[in-house]
Amino acid sequence: MAWAHWGCCPWLILFCAYAWSHPTPADLAREDVRNCSTSPPHLPVTAVNTTLRLTALRQKIQAWNLSAYIIPDTDAHMSEYIGRHDERRAWITGFTGTAGVAVVTLRKAALWTDSRYWTQAERQMDCNWELHKEVGTTPIVTWLLAEIPSGGSVGFDPFLFSIDSWKSYDLALQGSNRQLVSITSNLVDMVWGSERPPVPSQPIYALQEAFTGSTWQEKVSGIRSQMQAHSKAPTAVLLSALDETAWLFNLRSNDIPYNPFFYSYTLLTNSSIRLFVNKSRFSPETLQYLNSSCTGPMCVQLEDYSQVRDSVQAYALEDVRIWIGTSYTMYGLYEVIPKEKLLADTYSPVMVTKAVKNSKEQALLKASHVRDAVAVIRYLVWLEKNVPKGTVDEFSGAELVDKFRGEENFSSGPSFQTISASGLNAALAHYSPTKEMHRKLSSDEMYLVDSGGQYWDGTTDITRTVHWGTPSAFQKEAYTRVLMGNIDLSRLIFPAATSGRMVEAFARKALWDIGLNYGHGTGHGIGNFLCVHEWPVGFQSNNIKMAKGMFTSIEPGYYQEGEFGIRLEDVALVVEAKTKYPGSYLTFEVVSFVPYDRNLIDVSLLSPEQLQYLNRYYQTIREKVAPELQNRQLLEELAWLQKHTEPLSASAPHSTSLASALLATTLAFLIQNS
Repeated sequence: MAWAHWGCCPWLILFCAYAWSHPTPADLAREDVRNCSTSPPHLPVTAVNTTLRLTALRQKIQAWNLSAYIIPDTDAHMSEYIGRHDERRAWITGFTGTAGVAVVTLRKAALWTDSRYWTQAERQMDCNWELHKEVGTTPIVTWLLAEIPSGGSVGFDPFLFSIDSWKSYDLALQGSNRQLVSITSNLVDMVWGSERPPVPSQPIYALQEAFTGSTWQEKVSGIRSQMQAHSKAPTAVLLSALDETAWLFNLRSNDIPYNPFFYSYTLLTNSSIRLFVNKSRFSPETLQYLNSSCTGPMCVQLEDYSQVRDSVQAYALEDVRIWIGTSYTMYGLYEVIPKEKLLADTYSPVMVTKAVKNSKEQALLKASHVRDAVAVIRYLVWLEKNVPKGTVDEFSGAELVDKFRGEENFSSGPSFQTISASGLNAALAHYSPTKEMHRKLSSDEMYLVDSGGQYWDGTTDITRTVHWGTPSAFQKEAYTRVLMGNIDLSRLIFPAATSGRMVEAFARKALWDIGLNYGHGTGHGIGNFLCVHEWPVGFQSNNIKMAKGMFTSIEPGYYQEGEFGIRLEDVALVVEAKTKYPGSYLTFEVVSFVPYDRNLIDVSLLSPEQLQYLNRYYQTIREKVAPELQNRQLLEELAWLQKHTEPLSASAPHSTSLASALLATTLAFLIQNS
């Protein structure tokens, strides 16, 4: 899935969205679909009336003696996706896009979002709202300075502000005689009242041992060992990201869309384990799982989720040092820990530790990718037969690939909203169809499908781009060069502990050679039934160094605005490389097992080494996936796989009709099982 979609770090999303879709003067001058100058205003039927909501919120703003209130689009854990319970900005504005910040003063209300969402915002917001076609802290603060008087106060919920967000606003307001005011009681929640969706209450359950790499007791002991070995002697680790607690205790639920998490915090000390959560969601079996035959330091104390700030503040009164990861700890906890008692790293030890999978976790993730390949191959075979009939659209296609995944063993739903994009829509890296807005798939256009699944043993993410007709020479060259970049990075050998950003250019070189590029990142980490975008692994400047046992996506692309888009994404395991001379070197082992579109590959552009790599990869696909298809008697899919993994040669690609391949495969199957 394209890195520009990541929601784990909102400031990165805003930067990437801006870099990806920097508006032109024509874009900025485009007419607003709302006409607010008439009386009554002329609004789309989709606009939400927010008058009463804003009136009630302004009463709260006045009651707290504020001049303005900031409403971001995140939750208290910097989650990539947020639950309905946390969609405060969407409720107060009417705008449901996934990126944007709202600010309300006593006289005005404004929303800042990027160009992906301008039209949507205009269609959903009424005339109470100004739409600002910018992102970032600076334009918001500039507006605030113009709108609120000297001496004014700007309120915010500290559990919805990351440490970096707070610092950026605080720094921008310094010297202006205006101040930020932290208010732990969320003003939008007060106004939302009984209409607000309830806090999730589904059971929190323990993963079966077969799907975990280590027991939770082993994980706790490992983190405590890191605390004891640290030169600054931390006495506790505070975990704020939801996947940290889920990983540590091998617990899961479904509070967050696409992610199997539950609202929680953990304070792990040398002598205690405190899990902040809704205790009523634990069954007797899960409580027994956590505290069966435990001794003091290994007993899990369940405390109410809402008490985490008070508990951390009380703990910080003692002679302690609390270790946090600043990327996921919100200001609401950071502000109650005296700075001399804080050990702050970019990522917590849990975040860094879970990035490296042990041998069992690696085997589990690989197994999930084999089953995932079956689902994707079933989908591609179905498309090949049905797209020429003119009956398939982007939305129905997305639903079908999700359905195929749901039929695989250990499936727990998609890992993100499927990107199903035909023709010019594929040029939009953030595009996903809806039931109301979608295009028909055509044999005459490129089609990009970026999708993934959650399974009890792993999380998957794969992108393939196909063309069922006759692609243009430029489309074939662009596709082949994207493939070359994927291959060049996948087969790269590099020194251990190299940063991903140091090798990322290998995925771009084939495109750079002819003056092409892409505007998103090249890859991201991936978890074991956790985040599809698992930090801190990847190829960006703020990712940690590569190490054996990490999994990352490799996903170069190319996007021709208004015409087509290409992305080829695989998940790969970082493994030791065999080199001629002794040394500590690494390379990648691709674990996504779906062939690329032969119709789009210009073999003449491939080097002998690239061609050799590609044919070895195709042989691996056959070895991994063909037995699975055969065992399930998916003979049509098996024939398709055989056809699409035939070795490519520098002279001409091997061609076999699907019908003859199906016949040969069926005969082989019958002979083998006779």
